[in-house]
Amino acid sequence: MFSMTYRASGDVVLPYYTSLAVFLLGAIALIVSSGYSLGAVMLVLGSVVLLFKRPYLGLDRQDWSIVAVLMAFAAVGMMEAWWDEQGTSGLDKPSRFLLAIPAMLLVMAYPPKLAWMWGGLAIGAILSGSWAGWQKLVEGVDRATGYTYVIQFGNLSMLLGVLCVAGLGWAVVQPQRRVWVVLLSLGAMGGILGSLFSGSRGGWIGIPFILLVLYRGYGRQLSLALKLFVLALVVMGGTLAYVLPQTGVQWRVHMAFNDVSDYVSGESRASSVGSRFEMWKGATQLILEKPLTGWGDNGYQQRMQALADEGVIDPYVTRYGHAHNEFIDAFAKRGIIGLAVLLALYLVPMKLFAQRFGNRDLEQRSLAVAGMLLSVAYIDFGLTQVFLAHNSGVMMYAFWLAVLYGTLRAYEVRSQNR
Repeated sequence: MFSMTYRASGDVVLPYYTSLAVFLLGAIALIVSSGYSLGAVMLVLGSVVLLFKRPYLGLDRQDWSIVAVLMAFAAVGMMEAWWDEQGTSGLDKPSRFLLAIPAMLLVMAYPPKLAWMWGGLAIGAILSGSWAGWQKLVEGVDRATGYTYVIQFGNLSMLLGVLCVAGLGWAVVQPQRRVWVVLLSLGAMGGILGSLFSGSRGGWIGIPFILLVLYRGYGRQLSLALKLFVLALVVMGGTLAYVLPQTGVQWRVHMAFNDVSDYVSGESRASSVGSRFEMWKGATQLILEKPLTGWGDNGYQQRMQALADEGVIDPYVTRYGHAHNEFIDAFAKRGIIGLAVLLALYLVPMKLFAQRFGNRDLEQRSLAVAGMLLSVAYIDFGLTQVFLAHNSGVMMYAFWLAVLYGTLRAYEVRSQNR
């Protein structure tokens, strides 16, 4: 059993190992095929050392609550796979949340160097934005994508960018703060540009909430002049993104309005937005029929096909295996319990990270702001896509939650023991 108190290890190698793993988790996440997995696998494999070294960990009730939500979400997913007869393939994604637990414990025992973590995020965001720009502006593709589906690529690029903004709180207290502020600012720009060039509109909806989190985290320490400057920068950046045709933003926004108009008039139910309305309508019908247990993944697809055959929804949408909304999909497939554990997966970490927003240590507060943004971003992404139905979505949430929370707690306990 792990003790409830933390004792620094004399091992010098393992902190560098976790630092490298966390660096790779950000740096190659989107520019290498399944790049988001390498750092995560390193953390899981490295956690075996805990069985032999048995370091003391500062686990408290809050730490156990993170473990509990990861286990609960995995357990409900595995139960669905069992009774829905999905076979071993249905256990794949839920198991990633269980594997994130030993990864978090490893990070708590041997926390990564923050320069490696923030540097990896900045490099990953710059590379994803640069690659997206090359595809859009040089190769002339309609929507930039990577090795994942275009929506995942755009939204995860946005995630890397906003995490870089969170890292600015850490950067300003470093000896070489100018270098770090420039690097993380470039990362923020690169990540956001990757999202814009991908045309993934779902990620743009949450920008006001992301700005609110950043204001809650850092706004009180900024002068009025700096606040006005940042606000002007955001407005100017948004305006340029909209008016410049090379970004494709204006076209995607107009298309969304046209899709809504066509759906309301009955002209088209198979557009990007119209299809989502149809999927939400069908999934809502499934929820009303089985609100407690849900239909399971296989049952969901069979019942949606039946609704299409009955003319309730457009047959076009049956090609999709989920409802394109994380919360509606969880409710339809796993019932009220599935929805509850999904909400807990996001809201419990949000609460714990938000409690650290008053921390005077900007290094620690930057980790809390980043952790809060992780959940807020995923809630946003989940409004128009089932992000946790994809390997990239699962790996990035589960393991960045493990890294950000585990690192924050390790540095908190370390500062308390000084």
